[in-house]
Parts: sequence; C-alpha cells; structure tokens
Amino acid sequence: MSFSQKILKWYDRNKRHLPWRNTKEPYPVWLSEIIMQQTRIAQGLPYYSNFISKYPSIFALSEASESEILKDWQGLGYYSRARNMHETAKFIVGELQGEFPNNYEELLKLKGVGDYTASAIASIC
Repeated sequence: MSFSQKILKWYDRNKRHLPWRNTKEPYPVWLSEIIMQQTRIAQGLPYYSNFISKYPSIFALSEASESEILKDWQGLGYYSRARNMHETAKFIVGELQGEFPNNYEELLKLKGVGDYTASAIASIC
C-alpha cells in the first residue's frame, strides 16, 4: 500500500462528518468556508446550519437584507465576513446568473475569498 493510500485509508476511518463534505455544490462549500474563517468548527457549525436552513441557495442569501444577515451572524465576530458574503452572493446572482466561478483564478476575484478558500472550493467542487 502506498503512502497516499495509507493516508486516505486513515482519513476514511478518522474523518469528522461535516454537512458540507457531502456535496459537490459550490454554495454550501463556499458558505462553510466563509463561516469557518478564523472560527472553530464547534462554534461555526450552528451558524452554518442556521444559514443553510434559512438561506438554502445563493439566490435566497442574495435576497436577504444586510441587516438580516448581520443579525444572523451576531456572535460570530468579524462582521466584514458577513458583509463580503452578502455582497458576493448578490454579485453571483446579479452578474453570474447564480453560477459560481468554476476555477481557482475566478474564485479569487470574489470578495472575501482568498487563496485557501478558493483552493478549497476549486478542489471540492
């Protein structure tokens, strides 16, 4: 068994089961990456669950008011993340017809998306 096969086998036995790992759709992956920036999983998971329930699509998120988004974000800190997330949702819906960019370089152009987040979305989706 190669080293990479051993790592993958270890991961299969030890991975954490997180809801955004069960999809190839970019919206829940992006949402999780934005929420989890500088946040522990245990703290961010309830926020992710609330956001994905209340705003199940990029369209729903884009239609919410900024004050509603900020209220739902309350307690998570770094409110610029919430503002960037909302602006990006409106951009994706308004300019990209609701379709996320499908490559790393284009993902980097989204507000609030840096190297790590763009890499995560590009590699998962």
